[in-house]
Amino acid sequence: MAKKKITKQVYLKWYEEMLFWRKFEDKAAALYIQQKIRGFLHLYNGQEAVLAGAVYAMEENDKMITAYRNHVQPIALGVDPRKIMAELCGKVTGTSQGNGGSMHMFSKEHNFYGGHGIVGGQIPLGAGLAFADKYKGNGGVTLCYMGDGAIRQGSFHETMNLAMLWKLPVVFIVENNGYAMGTSVARTANHSDLYKLGLGYEMPCEPVDGMDPTIVYPAMQEAMDRARKGDGPTLLEMRTYRYKGHSMSDAQHYRTKEEVAEFQKRDPIGIVHKILQDKKYATEEDFKAIDERVKDLVAECVKFADESEYPTADNLYKNVYIQEDYPFIKTH
Repeated sequence: MAKKKITKQVYLKWYEEMLFWRKFEDKAAALYIQQKIRGFLHLYNGQEAVLAGAVYAMEENDKMITAYRNHVQPIALGVDPRKIMAELCGKVTGTSQGNGGSMHMFSKEHNFYGGHGIVGGQIPLGAGLAFADKYKGNGGVTLCYMGDGAIRQGSFHETMNLAMLWKLPVVFIVENNGYAMGTSVARTANHSDLYKLGLGYEMPCEPVDGMDPTIVYPAMQEAMDRARKGDGPTLLEMRTYRYKGHSMSDAQHYRTKEEVAEFQKRDPIGIVHKILQDKKYATEEDFKAIDERVKDLVAECVKFADESEYPTADNLYKNVYIQEDYPFIKTH
């Protein structure tokens, strides 16, 4: 299909949504320090343009699957952010009734299929979703995200092979934020152009500036159009950066503050803010109004999570099997 125009409304939507995702996760980080969020917490700060540009290219039947840096993706697809915050806090009102937590967000209703804690585990699953769409002929395309560390898994290469062989409607997106946990790309392979891994399978592949949604969107649209026409998968290397550590427990000894500051000069939110200013699409009053809306919505999410209950022990026996009266589950 023809590329959609990036209108004033799209820029405003991108700006407000990316700002909300950033502030939502900043608050999650604060709640983690307060021990209201337990376990692991992997933040997306800095990578928002990859998601904003992609969602604009998606159609009704399209699906998304990713690894465990997965809080804002379901929000972008329409999941109530209050439920995401509740899930992070382990509350029964969360998306998985408090059973999944930070690394296992999921919403079949909104075509978000996780949230996977096993490194690279989502890659063959993404191809499986695409296989189902091709089998059903519903025109859906799957966006399968992974980090730069996950492409060292054998499952990545097995999936690339079968996806090309069967011409599956899937776009593989490597979110190359420079580090696999604390290990730089330069220390894991003798090549730094990760997109070239697609060449071994004769898969269309290219690098994309993942800090700018105006660049991400057309690249995603082209790849998704190719998949929708039946021409098979694409591998895109989104060159992006995360401002926070791998997780909240990451001391970040492997990089300097100067390096982080250098990438922050090309912040995705700042890029869209400047476009809105330059094109005179928004005034300072407009920006203040957006800031207030974002601040209020984040506060509402925290209030909802705080006021929700923790799941009881009985919840351990729910949603284990689809058959509600499964005879081998005992609650006492």
